[in-house]
Amino acid sequence: MSSRIRKAVIPSAGWGTRFLPVTKSIPKEMIPLVDTPMIQFTIEEAVKSGIEQIIFVTSRHKSAIEDYFDRHVELEALLKASGKLDLLKSIEDLRNRCEFVAVRQAEMKGLGHAVWTAKQTVGDEPFAVLLGDDLIFGEPPCTKQLIRVFEERGTSGVGVMQVAAEETQKYGIVDVAAGPGPTYSVKGMIEKPSPKDAPSRFAVPGRYVLTPEIFAILETLSPGRGGEIQLTDALAVLASKNQLWAHEFEGRRFDTGDRLGFLEATIHVALSRPELKGPVRAMLERKLQEEGTS
Repeated sequence: MSSRIRKAVIPSAGWGTRFLPVTKSIPKEMIPLVDTPMIQFTIEEAVKSGIEQIIFVTSRHKSAIEDYFDRHVELEALLKASGKLDLLKSIEDLRNRCEFVAVRQAEMKGLGHAVWTAKQTVGDEPFAVLLGDDLIFGEPPCTKQLIRVFEERGTSGVGVMQVAAEETQKYGIVDVAAGPGPTYSVKGMIEKPSPKDAPSRFAVPGRYVLTPEIFAILETLSPGRGGEIQLTDALAVLASKNQLWAHEFEGRRFDTGDRLGFLEATIHVALSRPELKGPVRAMLERKLQEEGTS
């Protein structure tokens, strides 16, 4: 088994019902923040973390994702001929830095099943999993932080953040052993517990590094919460064997699966652009003033 993490699985097969009606025809992952699809920010995090191969787990209505990261020969020739080399570089850059592979999830049976679907492509080596709904901006990238811990410990791990008690029912929550942090041994995991049942306030917002042992566990799991194969349940098995850690990562996280989180992420990206920062800030201030006087 290779000890280096060079592959990342990005589950992208869901219906995106929280963003209907647009997701009837456009994959949620392709909805842009300013001018860049949400999924590209996730992939950029992976590539900056040393990932060499991106494995999309898609479904029959998500071909636009594969098309986006494929070559566009005519467009590239047009941009080159018209001297728009900066735009040409922007669409070539990621493709030149990693390989893209897509596998189909025939039935949507949960996150655990989506990860299992990538088994043959991942092979017998450790890998990362990044959920596209969770955008995490920071340096070093969140996935890079987790890879560094993996290189020290050699077992599976999850990225965690602290949430308010009333928000535990939105996440997988880890039960951690006492310690100074930011890395903890995990004693157990619960999927979306109520505040009174949550063992901690450490939530998992969609970043994992996993050893291939996870596939054998997923194959034997019975459906869990929601009648689905839950990745959290498989991770709980690893925790019971003292083979799971949690790392409280540094960075700013946005839940783009939520409309308000998506809007906040859009503003964050716009304000990070030098050419947009001033005009966007002025626009927001103007709109707030207008609302205040209406």
